[in-house]
Amino acid sequence: MKRPALLLFAALALFPLGAKFGLETYLLSFGARALIFALAALSLDFLIGQAALVSFGHAAYLGIGAYAVAISSLFGVDELVLQAILAVAAATLFAVLTGYVSLRATGVYYIMSSLAFGQMLYFLFVSLSELGGDDGFTLPARSRIAGSTAIADDFVFYYLCLGVLGAAYLFLARAAGSRFGRVVAAIRQDALRARALGFSPLPYQIVSCAIAGSVAAIAGVLLANHSEFVAPSFMSWQRSGELIVMTVLGGVGSLWGAVLGAIVYLSLDEALSLVTDETHLVIGPLLVMVALFGRRGLAGWIGSAGAA
Repeated sequence: MKRPALLLFAALALFPLGAKFGLETYLLSFGARALIFALAALSLDFLIGQAALVSFGHAAYLGIGAYAVAISSLFGVDELVLQAILAVAAATLFAVLTGYVSLRATGVYYIMSSLAFGQMLYFLFVSLSELGGDDGFTLPARSRIAGSTAIADDFVFYYLCLGVLGAAYLFLARAAGSRFGRVVAAIRQDALRARALGFSPLPYQIVSCAIAGSVAAIAGVLLANHSEFVAPSFMSWQRSGELIVMTVLGGVGSLWGAVLGAIVYLSLDEALSLVTDETHLVIGPLLVMVALFGRRGLAGWIGSAGAA
């Protein structure tokens, strides 16, 4: 694990201890939410940074994970591990089916295709009155782990989210550095040359989508447990846009940068909301400045400062 990533995760591990000196319940809740969205942004960064696939429907996987919790609870299944397995299976199936179609397009056409599939799923759940439709579905309680209700405690739930985020970071970093990751990177750099070497881009791209979607679906499982509520808005195109913003802010291609970008974005949005309701009027110009003058994002800026 890179030094900046180690420092970032160490700070996140110490955060609940600092929260005890402030509004502990509020800060733990906000911290857990930031970790969950960091997990979703991490998965998207893997997809964009490694495979150069800009998905504008990535929040669909977040919704798949959240609704896996809601649907399983209707059948009396409240075991977190089983819900996560269901979410990963559903996300993988969705990634394979939609990827087989949308990955035949490139550039803006792929982006629009991913948006279309995401919106199709969004409107599907809006129409399901059994799950509350557009009003959403309230969960009876947080999930159990091996029959225990330990994650009902915000302190325990925070560290669960941190543990999952850390495991996902290590897994995606290992995947990026593996033979599979090197082939995906080669396809990103020159698909024609990779094809000439005997590597068909489509299977590798579909697997990349499945990996990123599965990680985002686990974030959806955690998000449902955090809010104890599920709604179609979890998978809206606006949420997908926010995930892209977090990834760009942190630095595309830097996995730990995506984590930092999500935390900074949510912290800034939360702080500005105390002053004004029009938070995006302030955040928007800042993001434009990052896009124009800091294309490597926060991770690139920190790396440059460290090198200096």
